[in-house]
Amino acid sequence: MMKLGIIAEEYTLEYFQQIKDRGLECVEFCIYSNDSDPNRHINFLEKLDEIKANLQVTGLFVASVGRWGGIKLIENSGMNEVEIKIDKMLIDATAKLGAPVYVTGCNYIEATSLFDNYRNTIGYFNYLVEYGKSKGIKIAVHNSRWNNYIVSYASWSAILSNVKDLYIKYNPSHCIYNGDDYLNEMAKWGNRIIHIHLTGSLRINGERYDDPPAGLDETNWPAFFATLYAIGYDKNLCIEANSNSSTWNGALYDKGIQYTIDYMKKFIL
Repeated sequence: MMKLGIIAEEYTLEYFQQIKDRGLECVEFCIYSNDSDPNRHINFLEKLDEIKANLQVTGLFVASVGRWGGIKLIENSGMNEVEIKIDKMLIDATAKLGAPVYVTGCNYIEATSLFDNYRNTIGYFNYLVEYGKSKGIKIAVHNSRWNNYIVSYASWSAILSNVKDLYIKYNPSHCIYNGDDYLNEMAKWGNRIIHIHLTGSLRINGERYDDPPAGLDETNWPAFFATLYAIGYDKNLCIEANSNSSTWNGALYDKGIQYTIDYMKKFIL
């Protein structure tokens, strides 16, 4: 049965209790690579024991841990050893928290051929998958385009066919903003989708306009869930509350989250 959760923004007991009180069952931790906060992963790792204890008190479980934006490949050098070390530490943390999935992506090097990019990316993910197996963790590639090019049919075909135990973390908003068919992608790649983000998206005149709460956006959520049931998806769904919206902030931010929770629960049968 699908379980509904949210991407966590804090680690405190009070915050986790608020999530539980909203009727959610799980959380996800997204550890972004950001020049303005280069030690974000260290802060997360140092608080693991506190996080685990607070989650145990509230009864929430961890759906996944992920790393977005990191530079995995370096021109003329192959894998970025600094970033790989962070991946491994975060996979260890994923195991410690009892989460089943670690999510990440892989950048494209423009100065290198497509063949070499594919070869190096396959090498990177094969390495990560094997390390994940040693910890009991499955590895998934997200479909965000933030320092990641493994986002749609062509790259999935090339990479996933050569890394048989690599999965997909799917978010329909990335597909929508790229002008592609998210229901078609889900139907064709459903056997590799292992984790879902629920994010709102809105285009006007073909251009990105705002990121409203999921359920108040243009995504056909009934068809989305019908497709999930058709592909046999029975795993976790995590709400991504987009704080970048110029509209849905302040008092509307929390109201938007609750609207999405109430809306999405109707589809979990």
